[in-house]
Amino acid sequence: MGIISYIKSEIRTIRERDPAIKSNLEVLLYPGFKAILSHRVAHKLYLKEYYFMARWISQRTARKTGIEIHPGAKIGKGLFIDHGNGVVIGETAEIGNYVTLYQGVTLGGTGKEQGKRHPTIKDHVMISAGAKVLGSFIVGEHAKIGAGAVVLNEVPPNSTIIGVPRHVVKQGEISTYSDLNEEKTLCQFLQKPA
Repeated sequence: MGIISYIKSEIRTIRERDPAIKSNLEVLLYPGFKAILSHRVAHKLYLKEYYFMARWISQRTARKTGIEIHPGAKIGKGLFIDHGNGVVIGETAEIGNYVTLYQGVTLGGTGKEQGKRHPTIKDHVMISAGAKVLGSFIVGEHAKIGAGAVVLNEVPPNSTIIGVPRHVVKQGEISTYSDLNEEKTLCQFLQKPA
């Protein structure tokens, strides 16, 4: 894919996922767009072992956008970083196609792993604001990770994860978190007149 085709594809991705964007030109101001475009260049340099230049580009981009992507990270097509300030993506992270990350997301390590230290995010995953996904494991396709969740181990496909530590609250179409029903019952009880 040529650079013009790539840029058009990225513009289309952002316009499809962010209703606040009103024109293609506005996308050019978008921090997520700048960060991903810079990462593509830095990653190519990293693969050719021009490590200093790759890091220079990534660190310069981090200062300008607030989004830090290590040039070694592998990123598929259609990554959407919305309100990206504080996003950190580690060196051995792998991100599939059509993934959405919100502000403050960290795809990092725990400091205990050697080699592959960061998570692998499969296709069509959404990771909400402030979530921390730490360690070398897989987040399955179509998974959703809630705001502020701390995830330290594998996430099954089609799951919804919340909390600290993380809880699977939905697996496919099946709700797995019984406390939600208990909370609803408690709220109904508290609303009844004495």
